[in-house]
Amino acid sequence: MPFPITDIVTWVGKTDWELRKFHGEEYSTHRGTTYNSYLVRDQKTALIDTVWAPFSGEYVEKLFQEVAPEDIDFVVATHAEIDHSGCLSELMRHLPGKPVYCTAKGIKSLQGHYHADWNFQVVKTGDRLKLGERELIFIEAPMLHWPDTMFCYLTGENILFSSDAFGQHLAAEELYNDRVDPCELWFESLKYYANILAPFSPMVVKKLQEFVGLGLPLKKICSSHGVIWRDNPMQIVEKYLQWADNYQENQITLLYDTMWNGTRTMAEAIAEGIRQFSPDVMVKLFNCARSDKNDVISEVFKSKAILVGSPTINQGILSAVAGMLEEIRGLRFRGKKAAAFGTYGWSGESTRMISEKLREAGFEVLNEGLLQLWKPDAEALKQCADFGKEFASQID
Repeated sequence: MPFPITDIVTWVGKTDWELRKFHGEEYSTHRGTTYNSYLVRDQKTALIDTVWAPFSGEYVEKLFQEVAPEDIDFVVATHAEIDHSGCLSELMRHLPGKPVYCTAKGIKSLQGHYHADWNFQVVKTGDRLKLGERELIFIEAPMLHWPDTMFCYLTGENILFSSDAFGQHLAAEELYNDRVDPCELWFESLKYYANILAPFSPMVVKKLQEFVGLGLPLKKICSSHGVIWRDNPMQIVEKYLQWADNYQENQITLLYDTMWNGTRTMAEAIAEGIRQFSPDVMVKLFNCARSDKNDVISEVFKSKAILVGSPTINQGILSAVAGMLEEIRGLRFRGKKAAAFGTYGWSGESTRMISEKLREAGFEVLNEGLLQLWKPDAEALKQCADFGKEFASQID
């Protein structure tokens, strides 16, 4: 159901309570999501973004119950990714010749997806679209999180339509930040940043500083997923600036996989050693093969240091650990320390390989790692605890 955000702006998106995977199978969405689309009605009417393609028929039908197609003057595509642009093909059949406003790179992306030659209108930072008493001001935001992304700001209402920035995958009956569970909201917001926007942190800082420098009054932030920030909307901007600045909490996280529990017992003994040396540090353990990878990545993002363990198999490491290290490499976390551990029976390459992958991912590797033969006995587990103590002593 559409609902009014102001007298001028109406949410016309879709709440997807059932979604559990996103970006193919890459991102977990335990709490569903929303695809936020906004109708802005002044003397002229603009539609900002659509929803994901599977909901095209439903979206267009409900949209035209809210506004007649001939009354939509402009379509704005802040981002070409399918979850926001997926209904454009169906929509534009009803809006022939109506202009579609996007960035120059947005045209390339939209044409690449839909092979359509709509009436594209290229906008860049500072361009304005007059709707009547109010204007949309366009602000390019490349790599937040695609090259084509842009924000737009609605004068008079003082609303920033921020595309994917400041969003989270969170379905809720009332889409305001002060009307949802704050624990769920902040968990999903950090998870979204850690798994999607973290590689682009330098661009995040630059763009947010640019926006703040414009001095535009701000009452609401309307992102493309999740809540509308109406209660102190700058709080999420401030969080983004923190998260973009090599973020870390007082936490050490251990990631591992195990075949016959040798590497697991090592992880537990190392964790105990860390706790003995640093009782105030938060220590968390995750079996990569049995844990949600996006939730684990969120914990790595929060951590000041990690330890990664695997037994050696076929002169390599277990696939769950290898996959997790590849995910982490692409996210470009910085300012974190690390070490490797593992068991072996024959050749024992795992710790060397893990250490190499950690360095490639930008971690400061503190030592050569700890390798134990077969299943650790009491003496070996003591060595693991000592390894944990030594590791903790090197963490600020």
